Amino acid sequence: MKRIVKSSVAAILSCGLGTAIAAENIQVAFMPDIHFHDVYGEFKDGSYQGLENSKSGELATIRSMHAQLTSTRLFNENYFALLAALDDAVKRGVKYIALPGDFSDDGQPVHIRGLKKILDKYANEHDIEFFAAPGNHDPVRPFDRPSGEGDFLGKDGKTQRIYSKGANECQGYEGASTVIDAGYELPTICTEEIRELGYEGLMVELADFGFFPQSSNVYWETPYSSYNQKDYTFEIAGEQAEYGKRQYEICHEGTGGSYKQEDYSACFMVPDTSYLVEPVEGLWLLAIDANVYLPNADADMAQPELAANFAGSGNAGYNKMLTHKAHVIDWMKNVVERADAQGKTLVAFSHFPMTEFYNDAAETIEDIFGAGNFQLARSPKEDVSKALAQTGIKLHVGGHMHFNDTGVKHYDDGSFLFNIQAPSMAAYVPAYKLLTFKPKQQVEVETVILDQVPRFNELFEHYEQEWQHLKAKGNEEIWNKDVLTSRDYYEFTNWHITELTRMRFLPEEWPCDLKQMVFALDGRQMMILSQLDSPLTQEQVASLSDGRQSIEMCQESSVRFEPAEIKDPAFEKAWAQATRKAEQVATKQGIALSDFAVWNGFDLAVDFYRLRNADELAFKDIDRSRMPQYELLASTLASHVIDSHASGTHTDPMQFGDVFKQRFGGLFGILSKFASGQPSYHFELDLEKGAISDLNK
Repeated sequence: MKRIVKSSVAAILSCGLGTAIAAENIQVAFMPDIHFHDVYGEFKDGSYQGLENSKSGELATIRSMHAQLTSTRLFNENYFALLAALDDAVKRGVKYIALPGDFSDDGQPVHIRGLKKILDKYANEHDIEFFAAPGNHDPVRPFDRPSGEGDFLGKDGKTQRIYSKGANECQGYEGASTVIDAGYELPTICTEEIRELGYEGLMVELADFGFFPQSSNVYWETPYSSYNQKDYTFEIAGEQAEYGKRQYEICHEGTGGSYKQEDYSACFMVPDTSYLVEPVEGLWLLAIDANVYLPNADADMAQPELAANFAGSGNAGYNKMLTHKAHVIDWMKNVVERADAQGKTLVAFSHFPMTEFYNDAAETIEDIFGAGNFQLARSPKEDVSKALAQTGIKLHVGGHMHFNDTGVKHYDDGSFLFNIQAPSMAAYVPAYKLLTFKPKQQVEVETVILDQVPRFNELFEHYEQEWQHLKAKGNEEIWNKDVLTSRDYYEFTNWHITELTRMRFLPEEWPCDLKQMVFALDGRQMMILSQLDSPLTQEQVASLSDGRQSIEMCQESSVRFEPAEIKDPAFEKAWAQATRKAEQVATKQGIALSDFAVWNGFDLAVDFYRLRNADELAFKDIDRSRMPQYELLASTLASHVIDSHASGTHTDPMQFGDVFKQRFGGLFGILSKFASGQPSYHFELDLEKGAISDLNK
């Protein structure tokens, strides 16, 4: 692989004598959560040929559209998005690109080879250097394990199951691959091309992309290096970068090694790929391997490299880094001290966020949706963020959530931390972050949106076949075929978040009564309900309308709220009064009550997830008049918000509309917080003062 040696006398001086050389006007692109899937990947064992694509003339190995629209990430079109992002970086003259985890989708050999091929091409042709840090999808466990998926797209739009040996029905055969008829639409393909690689395999395949030192690096080290900058050589760094020398002990209860306590159990040696690299004089990139694979309490100690001994790292993150990788935290502190002493510009990156990403709405989210929803387990606790700020790290770029967000933390001891959540190019809004390091510790952060992606619809002909097949089978939960009318990649990801809301988020994350209200109400009715003071209870309203208007009680059938069907003079009077009050409140804000009728509860739910994912980037996709209406409802209902514990102890009969006021008061409050966070599109950071300035005009 071609590498340009940037070392110079000045670089040698900066390493050996501690001369302060800060990076200035250097650009680094951060592209997390690519979830690369080689849509034209070749199965070397010949076990699967794929679908012939009329546009490319190649054989497509792809997942189904149903799989994409029920996943938080795209599997196929992000292949083309990566090419577009790299081409954009080339046009901007970017020479350094960081990949903060989930650069692959489960570290499968066929896809890792495809990713390496693309990165090698841009490295060789455009002198770009890539620096990867692993995510929870690369690897899924510290060591290899069987894998596969049951939702590849096969011939005639049918579902194709592909697994590796030992997974699901791929059991008890000899050789590298086979085909097993297990009674599904198509026979199952069994191949080692789809197994999940552990650290060792990934490090070998992607060695040139940060995991090992390169001759072009001014400096490179790991938490396990015994050399320092004065005696650094490329040869010594290479020797100490070997897989076997980058191991640490982790126990079920906490960090092993010198940190181990007497009662610790289930302790294993596992790899860690954290590294510090100085790609150009004055710039230090701190790549933190924040994967923490906790050993199971009942782990098989006789088989230390058995993947089943470990839990996945998806929900661990920095909450477990502090307790189970304490040696890496200590190393981070040491790196910061040296960077400060030598005047280096330091930016840390990893897959996992260092601060919470819900704009302080987490508590309300938990009250409404429950502790197990909305990926709340992935949010760093406040004391964890404080501990990370106290390492001295001031700027961190993370991924994992597929969110666009900026977290800012300031503490009484003077420490502060900027956590930039870079969005995924495999989700809405597709983008990457471009950081420009300027004099006096100023950092410009730009979000580059990938709206125009060449070839993004190249695979649509195969999805057309899938849709026709699903329709012929009479599937009720079929995806919306209008997805295939997308005019560009941005619109395609907008469809993705819309269908994802309908097909997964609402069914799986929303409580039944809240979901029922979403589908029953429009905005005008919500505004009137916010002013309703009815003498009737929910049960009385249900009895007056044969149960059809029980919008606050879970029912098997869908409900459309029609207040005219509630035949009760007292309710009719209360509804008329609420309508007049709603008109007055809206008019005072320069809004007509009739404007609220333009949108319904499902529109609200989609906007809710747009704002959660994209922060201020979502504003272009939300009708300009709708946000003031959301804000008005949020402020009107704010006084009705109570936590789940208080509502659980309420025993008196509740007036009709009270549940709506409480639930939607919290919902609109969360939405408002999503929409009013720190600048996240185009802004500048002052790493000396801890200040942030919005540059979006």
